[in-house]
Amino acid sequence: MTTDDIATTAEIARLARGTLLPSFTGASAPRWLLDELELGLGGVTLFALTGNVPSPESLAALTAQMRKAGDPFVTIDEEGGDVTRLGGHATGSPYPGNAALGAVDDPELTRRIYRSLAAELAEVGVNFNFAPSVDVNTADDNPVIGTRSFGPDPELVARHAAASVTGTQEAGVAACAKHFPGHGATVEDSHLGVPIVDADLDLLDRRELVPFRAAIRAGTRAVMTGHLNLPSITRGTPATLSPEAITGLLREHLGYPGVIVTDALDMEGASGAIGIPEASVRALIAGADLLCLGPHEHSETVEATLAAVDEAVRTGRLPVTRLADAAERTARLRAWLAGNSPAVVDRAAGLEAARRALQVTGALPGWAAAPLVVETESSGNIAVGPTPWGLHPWAPDAVRSDGADGAADRVLDRAKGRGLIVVLRDAHRHAAQRALTTALLTARPDTVVVEMGLPVWRPGAAVYLATYGAAAANAQAAAELLGLTSAA
Repeated sequence: MTTDDIATTAEIARLARGTLLPSFTGASAPRWLLDELELGLGGVTLFALTGNVPSPESLAALTAQMRKAGDPFVTIDEEGGDVTRLGGHATGSPYPGNAALGAVDDPELTRRIYRSLAAELAEVGVNFNFAPSVDVNTADDNPVIGTRSFGPDPELVARHAAASVTGTQEAGVAACAKHFPGHGATVEDSHLGVPIVDADLDLLDRRELVPFRAAIRAGTRAVMTGHLNLPSITRGTPATLSPEAITGLLREHLGYPGVIVTDALDMEGASGAIGIPEASVRALIAGADLLCLGPHEHSETVEATLAAVDEAVRTGRLPVTRLADAAERTARLRAWLAGNSPAVVDRAAGLEAARRALQVTGALPGWAAAPLVVETESSGNIAVGPTPWGLHPWAPDAVRSDGADGAADRVLDRAKGRGLIVVLRDAHRHAAQRALTTALLTARPDTVVVEMGLPVWRPGAAVYLATYGAAAANAQAAAELLGLTSAA
């Protein structure tokens, strides 16, 4: 091996390492990660379920520890609402999610929410947020977007895409519009497969791409790709691995000049058939600049991916100039981050937005005694995780019901002489929720129905309250309106 060969090997490794965003377990950086950061690792992605975020104080210490070893992008999925990592994974977010903000439709309020949320991230050393979701949610049965979207109207989503990008970056944190080219028209979760978006370029231009254009005009520093099959564009290949989607659609058609990051490559939609190292190579060839590897992808995945990229460069599949191009973009992003100052946290905006998002049909009753609150079972998707939700913090004897045989009779027996509130979450996607609610309303027409997901299914003749989300802020606003607690 010649000196030139060694230099080339070192240069390939340096450039490849700079594209990687692995994860790790625990609230302290392991030795392997610190070593990689010293060698130029691009950064990390933090996850609540792997123990990275036990508290804001520990997270601040963690990010400071990592910055002693390098200059990493510290990335996180902090959307507010149902998808929350910074403390909210344990208690629920103090900020409502996008569906509630879309229901209010006040872009300046959305800007305040995202500026405050990003200010909280900046305080603990997170400089890159995988938000906002700017998907246009046109499929009611979408299993993974739902309340994460501002709504089904492209222009409304575009207004709030621009506001959320602006607010985030006013706090000195890089925004990342996702999931390009749009996950809102799908009925499959890309964690589990490759969803199909059956749209040609004309429809994409009128629907999915409208908010991405707005985010780009607002100066978003990053865009995240989704693992989506657009048959007329990508011809069966997930967008994350498709030059037609990343280079053709995003770079050339939309003229986007900034950083492109992949959604987690451990997801079935990206690597299920080929593995993460090969998916990483294909994403780089397609035009991605940063590779989010996933919550359980640690040192072994980093080593395997570096080896795969080195092999791809040496065999001519991946031009080294493509890696250099990615390095230039990430260097510009680091320079932008270095020149920004954080904003002031404004948590009052969260509760204000949640209160304004509430929509009531019918006249709320006045209860002589505290009503019985019944919370239905609702499985969350992988992106949301086991975040707490519901009204039980304000209703100590609240009951949880799965809608099994006899559930309605048991609830009715406990509710004798009291008002009755049934709490739903995306009832249009859960037959048991609908059946239980219908049975309760048949016996107790005075039952108040609270929907904490998307208000798609509405039972007739019921007093109905839609919160447009299940964050802690949404729950508190609903509890205030229902008289379960006094307004702060």
